[in-house]
Amino acid sequence: MQTATPTSRNSVATLTLGAIGVVYGDIGTSPLYAFREALAQAAHDGIVRTEIVGVLSLALWALIIVVTLKYVLFLTRMDNNGEGGVLTLMALAKRATGGSWLVVTLLGATGAAMFYGDAIITPALSVLSAVEGLKTIPGLDGMSQTAILGVTVGILIALFILQARGTAGVAKLFGPVCAVWFVALAGLGLWRIAAAPDVLAAFNPMHAVSFLLSHGVTGLFVLGAVFLTVTGAEALIADMGHFGRGPIQLGWLSFVWPALTLNYLGQGALALKALAAAEAAGRPLANADWFFIMAPDALRAPLVVLATLATIIASQAVITGAYSLTHQAISLGLLPRLTIRQTSEQQMGQIYMPAVNWLLLGGVLLLVFGFKSSSAMAAAYGIAVTATMVVTTCMAFIIAWKYWNWEPVWAALLIAPFLALDLFFFGANILRVGEGGWVPLLVAGLVGLVIFTWLKGRRMALARASEQGVSLSEMVKALGQRPPTRIEGTAVFLTQDLDVTPSALLHNLKHNKALHRRNILLKVEAQSTPYVAEDERLILERIDDSFLKARLCYGYMDAIDVPSDLARSQGLLAGPGGTSFFVGRSAIRFAARPTLPRWMAVIYMFLHRNAADPTAYFSIPANRVVELGSQIEL
Repeated sequence: MQTATPTSRNSVATLTLGAIGVVYGDIGTSPLYAFREALAQAAHDGIVRTEIVGVLSLALWALIIVVTLKYVLFLTRMDNNGEGGVLTLMALAKRATGGSWLVVTLLGATGAAMFYGDAIITPALSVLSAVEGLKTIPGLDGMSQTAILGVTVGILIALFILQARGTAGVAKLFGPVCAVWFVALAGLGLWRIAAAPDVLAAFNPMHAVSFLLSHGVTGLFVLGAVFLTVTGAEALIADMGHFGRGPIQLGWLSFVWPALTLNYLGQGALALKALAAAEAAGRPLANADWFFIMAPDALRAPLVVLATLATIIASQAVITGAYSLTHQAISLGLLPRLTIRQTSEQQMGQIYMPAVNWLLLGGVLLLVFGFKSSSAMAAAYGIAVTATMVVTTCMAFIIAWKYWNWEPVWAALLIAPFLALDLFFFGANILRVGEGGWVPLLVAGLVGLVIFTWLKGRRMALARASEQGVSLSEMVKALGQRPPTRIEGTAVFLTQDLDVTPSALLHNLKHNKALHRRNILLKVEAQSTPYVAEDERLILERIDDSFLKARLCYGYMDAIDVPSDLARSQGLLAGPGGTSFFVGRSAIRFAARPTLPRWMAVIYMFLHRNAADPTAYFSIPANRVVELGSQIEL
């Protein structure tokens, strides 16, 4: 049997610590509010013992089934060359189905749209719930809600401003801080469990079943709130490429899951002790901020500080995830190009996207001022996450069937229980649309509209450009019969259709009456794999002595550098005269016979006009670019 070397053990330990800081930040802050909010749904007529144990049992089994069995042990195996996440699953499913199934694109777009709803709620809810802990500190119990909101907004604005400078410098602290956080969760839980060990009865799933059967519609509202315990599970597969399956599984099974379980049990034990005291005094038990009152008064202030740091780290993970997801969506053609800046010379994954950053901040601040408390905001949280989980499970079935080549019956038998549970949770959360659940649905709807408009508009624009264009083979033949004036150098024409003459080439011939010695028609393509090896990216096809077709293939996680990758082909860009890159700038106009509804054309025009400069996106130096305009009527 092969034994692990000290070096490999150190590497696994480092990666596991990093995963604890990034992957589990979101789910690790759920104890701040999940048990409190779930119990609140059953507390309208006073809290009784069966409700405490029933809610706790639901929470524990949600962690076991949804996170441990579905995500940690099953979905982490559905990686695309080591990468995970909803768009990675979409790319994998597209590859498995040959890209011909529209449902795969629809599922991926839906999952991505829902993620943005989650991305604005997580920072708002988690930071606000931590800052609200200030009211549990002796002497600060009279702190006004205005002051709480002021502190929360200050932290959030500082966090989003920090993004432009990059987080690589402080990221190394995430793991140790979160490790201390989980140790504190476990310690507080153990201390409270020791005072009420009968809380361990919650491990019996019959308590959860009995609670749901005896509480009717109220039980569904409780179930929707219980789902807060598993929000953040998507991060387990989304960040798999950074840490690997092993460290993520090890971190959850050996450290994070036990710590969360102990803390929820501790909160339940505290509630049972409080119930006994209330019954002895002859009064009903009121719901409370169980997490913070677990700690003794002397430790309350340090706990609030630690909780705030943990929620900042959780928020950072979601913000970074939004950048990464947007980058993938752009590469896969779901969104228009946006400005992307590298914030670290050592880590290619450290990026900053100004447009995404400020849109997220605007959404977060609207939520904080709109809901004003974490309890009011909790109802908005579950819908986006449950919808994403339904999408993930559906794509898991397609991958198991088409990519793993499982029999569809066996794949369905394995996936069906997970899908049924996801749909059950989604249905329970839908009941709370009126309480704030409409927020992520609205955000997802807007993002979905942008994705749909961009996909359809881009397809129509390409079709119209092909109709208006000139066949490349005919153009090459005509130029061979009537050669224009030739000038030294290499011209690279960026195009989206290698069979149609680029408009920039036509305009260059029309206005400059000249043709370069070497002309390369270049199409940049995104593949359904996260990475493409440098020596496999470039595919060349010679047309004649003057013209060459080139395809540059990138994975959706690759950094794009067109000049460098072209230069790797020996002699391609060499020779006198240098190299110029010609880019066609198309302006969208309304057609007499429109191909798009007018409202959709207006949105597409806005997206097209405000898309980032393609030359910057392709890393082409500005002093080597020639832009020539054209018009496309839609």
